[in-house]
Amino acid sequence: MPEISRFLGIVIGMFYNEHGAAHFHAVYGDHEIAVEVESGVFLGNFPPRALRHVLEWAALHKQELQDNWELARQGRPLNRIAPLE
Repeated sequence: MPEISRFLGIVIGMFYNEHGAAHFHAVYGDHEIAVEVESGVFLGNFPPRALRHVLEWAALHKQELQDNWELARQGRPLNRIAPLE
């Protein structure tokens, strides 16, 4: 999974060959979720505090995430996105 951001022990990435709505993956230790860019709806299991950080970060970077989704669809390199501070 190409990494696009990392903060507070959370790794954010997008895969090139995925389908459906624009989404990204977040990994924290043994936990993983997939988060829709537009709605913030997620699938998977994540500790509540880490989930709040991921959703806050996603809201701040929605357009950058959408842009990366489009790059991934075209098979182009993804852009790094600033971490949550």
